[in-house]
Amino acid sequence: MDIVRVILAILLPPLGVFLQVGLGGHFWLNIVLTILGYIPGIVHAIWVIAKK
Repeated sequence: MDIVRVILAILLPPLGVFLQVGLGGHFWLNIVLTILGYIPGIVHAIWVIAKK
C-alpha cells in the first residue's frame, strides 16, 4: 500500500498525505506547500509517508 501512496504523492501530493494521516496539520501544510510549489509538496508528501 505504501507504493500506491508514493505514486499518488508524486501525482497529487495532498492525496497521498490524506491517505496516510487524514485531515490533520500535515495535510493542510502539504496543500500550502503544493500551492507554493509542486516540488516542495512532493518532498513533504514523501517525507510524511516514509515517516509513518
